[in-house]
Amino acid sequence: MKLTVFGASGGVGREVVRQALDAGHEVTAVVRDPGRLGVPAHPLLLIATVADLTDADALLPVLAGRDAVISALGAGTNKKAKAAPVTGPAAGAILEAMGRTGVRRLVVVSAAPVGPDVPEDGVLTRTVLLPLLRRALRDLYADLAVMEAVIAASDTEWTVIRPPRLLNKPHTGRYRRVFGGNVPGGRSIPRADVADALLLAVAEPAYVRQTVGISA
Repeated sequence: MKLTVFGASGGVGREVVRQALDAGHEVTAVVRDPGRLGVPAHPLLLIATVADLTDADALLPVLAGRDAVISALGAGTNKKAKAAPVTGPAAGAILEAMGRTGVRRLVVVSAAPVGPDVPEDGVLTRTVLLPLLRRALRDLYADLAVMEAVIAASDTEWTVIRPPRLLNKPHTGRYRRVFGGNVPGGRSIPRADVADALLLAVAEPAYVRQTVGISA
């Protein structure tokens, strides 16, 4: 499969690139700074530099002829709560460029707090901890919510993956998932397992037009 990966130099994106190459996929890794990718040269890897992800014209060359797009522009992309929106504006440009190049499949990473509360998590989590987190990172989650809304309104074959707190731990391939909601008691997950979930979703028809909560 020929994949384009946005946010390829981030923690999740780098893992997506590595795992995709290991699986034999041809990968176009879209970055602003090639020096930050941190993935060894590979015959199936093409590194593309795009300075402005909101410019659909600039995205056409990295999408033409691709089978699917994975966006790792998500919760780990911008750690400052008051920083300018990233994922929402980029989603619009990516979708426009996909439409112009005929690419149909899109899988993106979002974040668990953008999704619904889980009744099993208890009153403290739902009424105190989550509201505090959402307030502290309100601009970040608002940006992700815009991204999700833009994607859901499109006619692409999309999937949104919502992980909780991301950890720098080894790839296990063992994690829970909930379609249309979040995982009860979901607190964290390795970035490498988020990458696993993104790549799995690309090839699974059951994931099309679904939001999927994941957690260790």
